[in-house]
Amino acid sequence: MRNYLLAIMSLMLASGVAFAKKDCTDQPKEKWMSEADFKKKVEAEGYTIAKFKQPGTCYEIYGTNKDGKKVEIYFNPVDGSVKKEK
Repeated sequence: MRNYLLAIMSLMLASGVAFAKKDCTDQPKEKWMSEADFKKKVEAEGYTIAKFKQPGTCYEIYGTNKDGKKVEIYFNPVDGSVKKEK
């Protein structure tokens, strides 16, 4: 039984690692917006940025939207389009 539980836990961890990296674009970094330009664009759209990250090939923010709701959003760093929102 213990081996069975260890196998399940290993699979869960492995699948979590596989999904940890976000893919938002296949373009090289030379084509990405600068962080400063991206932040200006997002803030002009009404978002506030509490935390900014760059996981995988995405720009990610934690903050609030124009309605004041908390958000976690992954953006395409080339054009700033939303790829995933939580």
